[in-house]
Amino acid sequence: MQSPSSRQIRLVKLFIDTNVVLDVLAQRQPWFDDSAHVFAHIEQGRATGHIAAHTVTTLHYLLARHLTPQKTAAALIDLTALLHIEPVDHSILQQALTLGWRNFEDAVQAVTAAQCQADCLVTRNPRDFKQSLVPVMTPVELLALLA
Repeated sequence: MQSPSSRQIRLVKLFIDTNVVLDVLAQRQPWFDDSAHVFAHIEQGRATGHIAAHTVTTLHYLLARHLTPQKTAAALIDLTALLHIEPVDHSILQQALTLGWRNFEDAVQAVTAAQCQADCLVTRNPRDFKQSLVPVMTPVELLALLA
């Protein structure tokens, strides 16, 4: 029998959709609190957070419209230190294209989440991911599960 200290505890692997990350970085209301609590679980080591590589460029574009270049860079440096950045390569793009989803970016997110073997894809728009191979939860649903 294993002792409690020798057991491997597997962390929940969360793939975070762009809208949830943006809610935190831009402090968008009314979603900020729930999304920030998801990030708190990651910061506390209770879960690992993952985003697609293209999410960083999308966030840069959106944040740079409202923040100075220095603040934009600082926010993304902190973000990329906290989260695992998952590659988006030819294979992922090809798979996303074959899904036939109305929103290609959502398809890329879903395929990337599956490729990194995420336990769940966290988004505010679960209806956009109805055909996802990875379970989809809103921040509110995830927080209820992790409580």
